[in-house]
Amino acid sequence: MPTPLQPPRGTHDLIGDDFRRHHHVVETARRVVTLYGFEEWATPIFEDTRVFSRTLGETSDVVTKEMYSFADRGGDSITLRPENTAGICRALVTNGLTQGLPRKVFYAGPMFRYERPQKGRTRQFHQIGAEILGAPEPLADAEVIAAGWHILNALGVGEGVVLEINTLGDTESRDAYRAALVAYFSAHRDVLSEDSRMRLEKNPLRILDSKNEGDRQIVACAPDTREHLQQAAATLYAEVQSYLTRFGVPFRENPRIVRGLDYYSHTAFEFVTDRLGAQGTVMAGGRYNGLVEEMGGPPTPSVGWAAGIERLAMLLTQAPAPPRPVAVIPVGEAQEAAALDLAARLRAAGMVAEIAYRGNLKRRMERANKLHARAALILGEEETARGVVQLRDLDAGTQESMTAEDAVARLRS
Repeated sequence: MPTPLQPPRGTHDLIGDDFRRHHHVVETARRVVTLYGFEEWATPIFEDTRVFSRTLGETSDVVTKEMYSFADRGGDSITLRPENTAGICRALVTNGLTQGLPRKVFYAGPMFRYERPQKGRTRQFHQIGAEILGAPEPLADAEVIAAGWHILNALGVGEGVVLEINTLGDTESRDAYRAALVAYFSAHRDVLSEDSRMRLEKNPLRILDSKNEGDRQIVACAPDTREHLQQAAATLYAEVQSYLTRFGVPFRENPRIVRGLDYYSHTAFEFVTDRLGAQGTVMAGGRYNGLVEEMGGPPTPSVGWAAGIERLAMLLTQAPAPPRPVAVIPVGEAQEAAALDLAARLRAAGMVAEIAYRGNLKRRMERANKLHARAALILGEEETARGVVQLRDLDAGTQESMTAEDAVARLRS
């Protein structure tokens, strides 16, 4: 017998409780964002490599270490999407939708990054995300954050999650902050990690995201972005906070949140928890005002977030229970035709119906109990002759004889 094949490292199957948790996260998010006027888009899981290398930054860890890129049979460089904001912006431009702005977009699906697998971090992972495209107003920042907060509460996990916010400011603010970081980190160059020394030359803001313990000690005393804000940027940041308060979304400021990707500006935020160990961020995002231009579109100020479905699913106290079926049990082969008709009636009425394929009455009832059926409809020779069925309530242990129509009506009610 051949050796059983295993899934690739860093991937997993979604089956049973795992799938129900996953599905519950996605469906809850879909329901909530609909209340905010978002529409769902589905983009390809692979894109032209330039969609990501051009927008994520050639020096980012995602581009240099984590992307699944390959040449297809036509010689084009293709990349499995490591995130979906760039793909959504590409779709906006490709489909000629930049005239009808703003647009609110929701997405859900798999992403791919070559990382060391660990709890809450896999090589194929899944995200939900929300983007408001073409809205420079601070109300858009607050509303997209409020939608995320609403999702967390609808899932029942909001109590253990904290919103942290910061601002990167406008271009002038960010340039001033960058200069301050270069001066500060240059004074500590000799003790920075190799990765951070490289980032110091190209994008010092990414040093603030370093996981190296020595770097983190230096980062703790780094300049604060808020000290370098231009007045307009400071006003926008204050307005975002004011709107969040009106929405009833609690938050705390964290000046170390910088969103390392090149296209972010102004608002940056994370929903964090201490219930997942080191992987404490469950939803993160910010404002990006140059990404659509990188795709060949017009200036389109936008804001959004992405959330890991696996991490949100881990926060759920229990998996949603599957719907309890009704077991349709023909006692013998002569009753199978009537059983099929009855199962069809139940399904047409919106109920889950299960038919046991084999075994005597005892074994079929055992299967009904194993499926946690709420009731069993038993069709024997005598019932078929009389035009009735036996309805057995498997919770109460009671049993009644009635017509098929009455049984369906009783179960539906």
